[in-house]
Amino acid sequence: MPEKTSKSTKFIAVANQKGGVGKTTTAVNLASGLAILRQKVLLVDCDAQANATSGVGVPPDKVKSSIYQVMLGDAGLEETIVPTPQQNLFVVPAHTDLVGIDLELASMDEREIVLRALLKTLNGFDYVIMDCPPSLGLMTVNALTAADSVIIPLQCEYYALEGLSQLVHTIRLVKQRLNPKLHIEGLLLTMYDHRTRLGYQVAREVRVHFRDLVYRTTIPRNIRLSESPSHAKPIFLYDPTSKGAESYLAFAREFLKRNRRKT
Repeated sequence: MPEKTSKSTKFIAVANQKGGVGKTTTAVNLASGLAILRQKVLLVDCDAQANATSGVGVPPDKVKSSIYQVMLGDAGLEETIVPTPQQNLFVVPAHTDLVGIDLELASMDEREIVLRALLKTLNGFDYVIMDCPPSLGLMTVNALTAADSVIIPLQCEYYALEGLSQLVHTIRLVKQRLNPKLHIEGLLLTMYDHRTRLGYQVAREVRVHFRDLVYRTTIPRNIRLSESPSHAKPIFLYDPTSKGAESYLAFAREFLKRNRRKT
């Protein structure tokens, strides 16, 4: 575990209920990029697929306890945190057991704030990044309720804006009813190919609608970026010279610059 610091921790949810938009890739590589930039980072895997867990080099079937046991009170949060092969990067792993968490939480009092209550006990991290499942179920609501802000990855393809209004509506409801401080941190354009007219048009439309909320950095389509999860490594450990690594490091720098400007 990292040493305790006086700096307050910022909690970020990475969310989009539409699958295949680079959500977990963004959560993993933003966390890894921030760790490279000397930030102490905790990645919380809230998705039953556990891809963020394996993506930082922790085999889900080898963990003793996961976020599932923590949410149900069967394990402590501190004891569930696992160091990754990368310095400054830790993970609260997920497991396929998490697929039943909505049913488990359904009968609980204050079921939407379980994760927030748990994360309040944390010390010593600069950033906590929560990888949400591709749905707007109770686990995503818990992450949004625990978060200070939300990063929304958007794929640069025809259906990029499909479902975005529903996600924005959910964020608004959580802000009104459960978490008044919640706001959209930014939108990240992923799988961008500047050579295609479609990619250019989608990027332009998103920037027109969301203006300064859209990050200047875009994440290109990159084969090395696609390969890195199968090697259980963030892109910086798999191929640090790739376009994917360059882009995610630029994104991590832009993210930090925005946050320092706000403080």
